[in-house]
Amino acid sequence: MHKNKKHSKKHSKSKFDGGELRRDVAERVAVEGRWRIVGDAKPPSGVVHKYNYVDELIRLQLELLKMQEWVRLQGLRLCVLFEGRDAAGKGGVIKRITESLNPRVCRVVALSTPTERERTQWYFQRYVQHLPAAGEIVLFDRSWYNRAGVEHVMGFCSDEEYREFLRACPLFEDMLVRSGIYLVKYWFSVNDEEQEARFAERMQNPIKRWKLSPMDLEARKHWVEYSRAKDEMLEFTDTKRAPWHIVDADNKKRARLNCIAHLLRQIPYKDLQPVILDLPNRQPDSGYKRPKKSQQRWVRQIY
Repeated sequence: MHKNKKHSKKHSKSKFDGGELRRDVAERVAVEGRWRIVGDAKPPSGVVHKYNYVDELIRLQLELLKMQEWVRLQGLRLCVLFEGRDAAGKGGVIKRITESLNPRVCRVVALSTPTERERTQWYFQRYVQHLPAAGEIVLFDRSWYNRAGVEHVMGFCSDEEYREFLRACPLFEDMLVRSGIYLVKYWFSVNDEEQEARFAERMQNPIKRWKLSPMDLEARKHWVEYSRAKDEMLEFTDTKRAPWHIVDADNKKRARLNCIAHLLRQIPYKDLQPVILDLPNRQPDSGYKRPKKSQQRWVRQIY
């Protein structure tokens, strides 16, 4: 009897209670609640020991808005790659970057498995069509470096194709930079203990369980091989024109702030003041009668 109670108690502890979801919602509410009053906050100086995460995040998001407008008005092209271990926090920082930006200017590219036709193309071809045009920011949630990671480790490409990628990738990126594209590459590094904890949380969290694919679970068996592949990738593709920037992602919130702050330093933008708009008067009624609400299909109010 005592044994059964103990087992039941342990099971209840491991059950998802929505805590992570509530923390995400609370963060979003706090950020939106302070968007209206941010503007005079100053960045921290030196090594920061004490800071408010929400205040820092909204200060950086305000700077992202300035950078976005500079990119748009100056016709710049910004391409940012986010790579790293599964559950390292790439999606979290992408979400914080984009949530205050204009989706017409800043878009996220997260390509799925290549089709049979795409497998016969030049390897970089499916990515080229998503590169930014003038005045655009493109964030790649994983990129052409799939070939140096999952494809190589899991055997989805031949050794010859892998070696050709390591040879051609620096040349490809050199062409992008020489064409005027701002190319920024981030690798999110997380230790195995922290990744294990995040995987366990995702297994229990129904909101995040979709993030765990069979490939993610299979990758756990190849931890050392992925580490070796990452080190070799950095050796060949960490170039002067297109260097890798490593983000310590053991702490999610610090990783988000550090990555966004670093990204802002990559574009020499100026502090643009938003254009002051005059709200025009609304058109007068002029006798127009709108149809009755009963003639329209309204969404049922259940909340």
